[in-house]
Amino acid sequence: MRIALMDVGIGLLAAAAAVRRLRPDADLVLSSDPDGMPWGPRTPQDVTARALTVAEAAVAERPDALIVACNTASVHALTALRDHLGPDLPVIGTVPAIKPAAADGGPIAVWATPATTGSAYQRGLIEEFAPDMSVTEVACPGLSDAVEDADEAAIGRAVAIAAARTPREVKAVVLGCTHYELVAPHIRAALQHPDRPPLALHGSAEAVAAQTLRRIGERPAPEAPADGRLTVILSGRKSELPAAALRYDEGRRLRAAGPVVRREVVHER
Repeated sequence: MRIALMDVGIGLLAAAAAVRRLRPDADLVLSSDPDGMPWGPRTPQDVTARALTVAEAAVAERPDALIVACNTASVHALTALRDHLGPDLPVIGTVPAIKPAAADGGPIAVWATPATTGSAYQRGLIEEFAPDMSVTEVACPGLSDAVEDADEAAIGRAVAIAAARTPREVKAVVLGCTHYELVAPHIRAALQHPDRPPLALHGSAEAVAAQTLRRIGERPAPEAPADGRLTVILSGRKSELPAAALRYDEGRRLRAAGPVVRREVVHER
């Protein structure tokens, strides 16, 4: 079994680690686009073009499924990816976990990038799954970039700014960018008030991993041998996990869980 994941950067680590927990025997292909960062300010057409290139690099490894582990790419490019890659390859998008967050009642907050906050896409999810609930959309400028760089000081500043914009009475927070799941403990620490019930954080990684297995007719087998191989592709170049990825538990666990496919890095001029 081989499962590919794509993102602009290391936000795919959370979903990759979730897949690895469910199936430690699965080969993983991680394809990202550090040369094209960030995708958020780009036009939808440009995001789609870059996403297609990143996907093609992953699909060249002949995976059984492709996870679009990026909210921006899922919003703008998911249909194009499915059309381009054809019906034989399952392509699984990433949707902010507003539905499960709303299931236990509000109020809730949705943390997302400035480009996603207030977008028709996000508003549509809120109207569909939390139409009569108090929902606060919280833009988190700079947080995904800080996570990408593993810059602890910048992460702390961005989280503090977003936390100040989040009503203290919220019961749940949706992490509407895959990068945010990598710093969930920082977010919880900033938002949890001692006089309030435990705060629920809702990411997408676990659900995406489970859905991917269902789509390819496989079941979770966390007891399987941890011999899945790891292939890393950075803007089309075979490489290793970036240094920033190894600053997070998810990245370290991915590298430690199985053999890494190492190839010479070809640098563009």
